[in-house]
Amino acid sequence: MKSRAMLQLSISFVVLLFGLIGLAPITGAEDSKDTQALLEALGKSKLTVLDGVRQAAKGGAVPISAKFELEDGKLSLSVYTAGKGLSVPPEQNVLQELSGSPEGEKWTPNVEVFKDVAHVARSSAQLTLMALGNSSLADIIARAQKVQSGTVFSVTPVIRNHTAVTEVLMSDHGKVQKVLQPL
Repeated sequence: MKSRAMLQLSISFVVLLFGLIGLAPITGAEDSKDTQALLEALGKSKLTVLDGVRQAAKGGAVPISAKFELEDGKLSLSVYTAGKGLSVPPEQNVLQELSGSPEGEKWTPNVEVFKDVAHVARSSAQLTLMALGNSSLADIIARAQKVQSGTVFSVTPVIRNHTAVTEVLMSDHGKVQKVLQPL
């Protein structure tokens, strides 16, 4: 009974968070100029999103989203994790980002534990959605690569048509392809 109450609380929290996040302006991948710059920079990476997800999972944390992004014009690989796993609610978990340059032979990310409202809200929603599914980010990426050619540059759990899914963005010959995968 206690776990059912926690699940209902977590789901209510996610609905509230998505409402708040929905009010924020969308930037980054939706801006075609920024997207083109990112797609061009992907060729500099010696690692894949999957490599980052696998490395982040080695420390016991569970990856809940991952992406390549440009930070101050430089390519960065970012993986959000739930430090205590998917069974621990967001308010009792350690929500963090591992982020660093993927251009070297080894990825040595900096770790930031989230304290600001935007990151805590986003990662809490992602944690809750990943907890609803049965697949890891690595499994989801592998499935997406079977149905669409290209380079995965973002994988994020989202809600589409009242269903929890994962949005996988892939670069295929300079074009962005969106693949939705079940959790």
